[in-house]
Amino acid sequence: SNESPARRATIDDVAAGAGVSVATVSRALRNLPNVAESTRQRVADVAASLAYQPDPAAARLAAGRTGTVTVAVPSLNGWYFSTVVAGAETVCADAGLEFQVIGIATPQQRDRLLDELQRIERRTDGLILIDITVTDEQAASLQRRRVSLATVGSRTIGHPSVAIDDTHVGRVAADHLVGLGHRRIAVIGGVADGPMSFDAPIARRRGFESAIHAHGITLAEGSFMNGQFNVAGGYAAMTALIDSAERPTAVFAMSDEMAFGAIMALNEHGLVPGDDVSLIGVDDHEFAQVVRLTTIRQPVADHGSAAARLLIETMTARDRSDAGVHRIDAEVASLQPEVHLVERSTTGPPPRT
Repeated sequence: SNESPARRATIDDVAAGAGVSVATVSRALRNLPNVAESTRQRVADVAASLAYQPDPAAARLAAGRTGTVTVAVPSLNGWYFSTVVAGAETVCADAGLEFQVIGIATPQQRDRLLDELQRIERRTDGLILIDITVTDEQAASLQRRRVSLATVGSRTIGHPSVAIDDTHVGRVAADHLVGLGHRRIAVIGGVADGPMSFDAPIARRRGFESAIHAHGITLAEGSFMNGQFNVAGGYAAMTALIDSAERPTAVFAMSDEMAFGAIMALNEHGLVPGDDVSLIGVDDHEFAQVVRLTTIRQPVADHGSAAARLLIETMTARDRSDAGVHRIDAEVASLQPEVHLVERSTTGPPPRT
């Protein structure tokens, strides 16, 4: 690696060395309860050997009003959400901040959480919303109450955000499949159950359709299936496509988990992914490599850690600004991580008829 040898040891290094979670290191070093004495000693020894020092700016921050950051997700299961949360938790623990995760499955739950009568500012200094959108009024209310806000997967003007270009994701998928010679193409997308206005599927579909049309291809009726953004939904959607009058030669699944379900359906029907039906996913899930899935990789764990870093910067800036209202430069703070096509064996030219 090209990092300088003087790199500051992080809480991840301590956790790896002591063989415990980042949260346990954080608790042990702050003498919080629920850590075995032997574990506390081991963590202390590893921290000493690595000369680990919590970030001093962050340590001052942790002495703030509540010392807590809250992450809200539409669903507590699902690989994408748990991976983003893990990235955020690492950064918050490194900063000595307590970390809590809450599930927000409906717009009503979101509105209740942000209702001024609920006094969220008594419980948290910062809020990270993953694939949950808020109104301008809700964002302004949080700001008045000195609760910093960062979002993953959507943008809120004046607040830091981390979001890939989902329209581009759709275009990459279309260009790859059309480039291989496919003309009869279907999409497994749809909206996950629950999240407020989950923008990603809409943008991915828009990008996909515009690229397909640019190649002079029209998608057949019924070529869009709702796969619910989970394995079971992908399985059901692919089964329906296999049984349709004109089976597609290629399928764009908007998430790897839906693609895994699609692979199960293909296998069950004796069809080989990449030979009989080409299949491309999105994410580069840790199991994508196992099933040799062609996919569009996004750095999911980095989404969480980047959002947490931006949030902590905002909180630090807010604590420095005496006025109490401090807008950081939204341009600087809107990160758009790169995505990359990863070609494996589930895509290939259409079968010769």
